[in-house]
Amino acid sequence: MAQSLLSVEQERQPAVLENLSPGTLTRPAFVMNLPFSFSTEQANNPWMEDMPLEKRRVDRRLAIVQFLRVYRYLASEAVVYLVPTPRNCGLQDLVFTANLGVVLEHVPQRDVVVISNFTSKPRRGETEVGVDFFKAMGYRVYVAPSRFEGDAELKHLQDNVYVGGYGTRSERDTYEWMEKTFGMTVIKVKLSDPYLYHLDCSVFPITRENTLVCTELFEAEEVAEIESHTNIIDVSVDVCYSGICNSLRLSNALLNASHIHDLKAGTEEYAHELTKNRRIEDIAVNLALGVTFFNLSEYLKGGALLSCMVMHLNRNSYELSLL
Repeated sequence: MAQSLLSVEQERQPAVLENLSPGTLTRPAFVMNLPFSFSTEQANNPWMEDMPLEKRRVDRRLAIVQFLRVYRYLASEAVVYLVPTPRNCGLQDLVFTANLGVVLEHVPQRDVVVISNFTSKPRRGETEVGVDFFKAMGYRVYVAPSRFEGDAELKHLQDNVYVGGYGTRSERDTYEWMEKTFGMTVIKVKLSDPYLYHLDCSVFPITRENTLVCTELFEAEEVAEIESHTNIIDVSVDVCYSGICNSLRLSNALLNASHIHDLKAGTEEYAHELTKNRRIEDIAVNLALGVTFFNLSEYLKGGALLSCMVMHLNRNSYELSLL
């Protein structure tokens, strides 16, 4: 009788799913961080430097509301992990997880993460947070030996081919190390505009076959090398300044930050934002994608947009076949 009861109890136990990890999930998976430590006290990019401290002071309540709108939208279709914020850590930019590191898409099981080696001094404490988090998640964790700022600087195109930005926050040596260590090819492009200091400001893979690129920012040889692996959809510097490439792909939708409803119609800023919104909508229609906009005005005070707040654990959204 005891044996019989034991057998029944064993049958009730959930099956153990071996080797299950975020990289092997069929759903999209991302990493975010609640803005508990978010502040703008230290200006560490040109956008912040152009704004007086009083104007860039964060409304913490509104920042959390805006964060949760993005989080809830993502969590409706994706698995979203939250990096814990260490108590009294003083890491003002930890919420911008796109800079925490990068999970290499071409590696089997997608279980390798390269944690950032930050150029920005206020962010250097994030490296330890990233290492601890991903070790606890079961990843094989590496720290970049030279300057590198994560998912925002390295964009996957196809197979083992990536585009990597260097010159402002990341170093070319990092990509040469990645190529030797992980058997990958990195198209290295130099970033020189101080306001577009991460690659996600000027390059955005929108589908497996198409990539938004601000070609006027790069050398002809760099553009040609990118074009040998993907179809380029050219976008202007102006719409990049307004954040067209700081988008995120989720299933058949594009997510983008827009605070247009906070702006006064007829102003130059309103016109720039409207132009960007119309451009991304036109591109999306041609690719059978939808667009959802989020007001992230509090994060603009930190010089950031939507793509800055999300790190990819996989790129399963790109597997969808579009009409």
